[in-house]
Formats: sequence, C-alpha cells, structure tokens
Amino acid sequence: MIARTTQKSIVLGIISDTHGLLRPEAVEALRGSDRILHAGDVGDPKILAALRRVAPVTAIRGNVDTARWARALPETEVVEAGDISIYLLHDLSKLDLKPEAAGFRVVIYGHSHHPKIEERNGVLYFNPGSAGPRRFSLPVSVGRLMIEQGKVRAELIELTP
Repeated sequence: MIARTTQKSIVLGIISDTHGLLRPEAVEALRGSDRILHAGDVGDPKILAALRRVAPVTAIRGNVDTARWARALPETEVVEAGDISIYLLHDLSKLDLKPEAAGFRVVIYGHSHHPKIEERNGVLYFNPGSAGPRRFSLPVSVGRLMIEQGKVRAELIELTP
C-alpha cells in the first residue's frame, strides 16, 4: 500500500510495540496526524481500529503478530509522503536492502522498545519505542515525523501513563 499526500506539510504519527495495549495518552499524542504508521507488534486488531478513528493507518506485522487476523499485515511496507520515501519494518536486524541505494530517506522500525533517532548515510532511522506495556525501565513513547518542503524531522514523545 502506498500513501501519497500532496499537502505542503505532512505529519505522520509513528507507533510501535503496542502488544495489545493502546494507551489513551498514545491516542492523544497521535491526534493531528495525517497518517499513522504502526511498526509492528500490534497485538490486537482493535488497536488498528482505534487508531483509524484518529487517522488512516499503515501497519506491518511484528514477531508477536501471529494470530489469523495479523496474516493480512505485510512484513514491510513502503510509504510515500510528499517526495519522501519511507521504508517500514519491525526488526531493523532484518533489513535486507541498502536504504540509501534504494532511494529511501527514512527507515521506521520497532521491536527493541528503545526509542531512537539517528541519521546514517543520508537516511533517517527512527524507532518510536514502545507504546504498549512498559518493559524494564524503558520509556513508553510514540513519535512524530514532520515532512515539509522535502525536509524530514523526527521527534519522540514520551508518554506519562
């Protein structure tokens, strides 16, 4: 599925690793998004239904998404937002292409529950962390990707459950 938006400014809500728990704080943080990208480990189809009430959703399957409903979710997805190509996968260690060579400006991933924003070889790698059950002492978080005039900016939003 490819999503194209022609607006001048695009806001993408980024969420991952809900593991069947969609916190009200996560929903609030994602309000105002033009589209929501879920980087896997959804855990329950009700999560996607609730997110669709906020904005259109593109979601992929994570390693815990093994139930019958989750078979419809792809393992990876390409999203076009303005002139920016985004590659969405769950586990970064399974990345089987060179994003810069393939023309991707952003790689969004989850799995580790560690929120992270870093740029390598002109590609922004963005893990929004986990929005579901708290794991160890890691923060509960989501993210936002802002695209304006061909420029990309990512931010992490730590939730206070």
